[in-house]
Amino acid sequence: MTMPSPQASGNSYTFDGTASARDRRPVGIALLGYGTVGSEVLRLLKSNEETLEHRIEGPIELKGVAVSDASKPRTGVDPELVTEDAMGLILRDDVDVVVEVIGGIEYPRKLVLAALEAGKSVVTANKALVAAHADELARAADEHGVDLYYEAAVAAAIPVVGMLRRSLAGDQIQRVSGIVNGTTNFILDAMDSTGAEYSETLAEATELGYAEADPTADVEGHDAASKAAILASMAFHSRVKFADVSCEGITQITAEDIEAAKEAGYTIKLLAICEKIVDASGQPAVSARVHPALVSREHPLASVSGSYNAVFVEAEAAGNLMFYGNGAGGAPTASAVLGDVVGAARNKYLGGRAPKDLTYAQLPLAQFGDVPTRYHIDLRVHDRVGVLADLAATCASRGISLKAVRQEEDYEVNGHRAARLILVTHTAREQDLADFVANLVESDDVLEVSSVIRLAD
Repeated sequence: MTMPSPQASGNSYTFDGTASARDRRPVGIALLGYGTVGSEVLRLLKSNEETLEHRIEGPIELKGVAVSDASKPRTGVDPELVTEDAMGLILRDDVDVVVEVIGGIEYPRKLVLAALEAGKSVVTANKALVAAHADELARAADEHGVDLYYEAAVAAAIPVVGMLRRSLAGDQIQRVSGIVNGTTNFILDAMDSTGAEYSETLAEATELGYAEADPTADVEGHDAASKAAILASMAFHSRVKFADVSCEGITQITAEDIEAAKEAGYTIKLLAICEKIVDASGQPAVSARVHPALVSREHPLASVSGSYNAVFVEAEAAGNLMFYGNGAGGAPTASAVLGDVVGAARNKYLGGRAPKDLTYAQLPLAQFGDVPTRYHIDLRVHDRVGVLADLAATCASRGISLKAVRQEEDYEVNGHRAARLILVTHTAREQDLADFVANLVESDDVLEVSSVIRLAD
């Protein structure tokens, strides 16, 4: 990967018009992190060296690999390149592009900011970092004329960031929704196909390596919320941070919920939903949320199985688009990282910059209570004449319209004869529907509200 350049100084490159690409000073790469993704990044750098050189139109050279403990043996990397001094590696004069695959927020933030401020382009796969500090990082990149790439931060190798940043830059995005967490999709898919409970499928996901020892970030929706913040920011050109995303996980989903969804022609998926809505004041606003939702089995998202991801985009001119693939794992994530490295390195050689993060629209964030949605409500009521009429009156008092009502077999709840009712509402404000459910909980007719799940339109 190393060839001398006729003239090179710092981050500037000069060569005469007849010089071949191999005569240029190599673009120096610093790799921060050597875990599952970092090791795959280096493997692809080595195995695709000649191809990458042609695509970049010049050579690249790995200058070092920063790790937390350099004494640990590591295969696939020259021990001479390994260092615990990440900051020192970043600030070397021969480093031009910094690849961050450490994870976490505060420590990577410090390193990435230092790299950008030192005039180094950055490629990161760190969704939590981008979701929390995109404004600060983008501003530093702009001030110092360098690139900030993060394709791998959302859905690994599925090119959704590039699609929003470049391919659909001339269109108006109306909605971006999808399955962006493989762990939860594996769990819900297994529950749907086997009838097992959540705890059983979580144990299976952990055993197979799809779930971490501590799965909180996945099953509580936090991982998906970070990705939703990034997608909403790019789709609607308005900054959305992780803290702005309404988030609900899958831990309360039961086998009974899955079965009820099946009977109604749905499956349950954890969705990230980003859309432009009209708020209570009649003005456009951005909504970003993550929650379980019933998806019609006829919708393409319903067929996304196992740990796969899919993102569905609705655009004014392009119409409906779906991007599907393996959204996690070392090799898919490394593929996205290397794509960004090619872009950053080419810009070093040929000039120019990657498309910037544009937040010119500055749309306000919608209150979650203003979001239009539909509810699927599973409840147990006293089995008596007139109970449906009373529930209908409660709906009318809250301005809620029911699309469907289904009554199941009789039950016994706490010694009371009960009927199971499943209510499907028409679209209404989230707050109105939540108030309606609160009324149901307090109603003398209702013995139990078993579950409330939103429907994806």
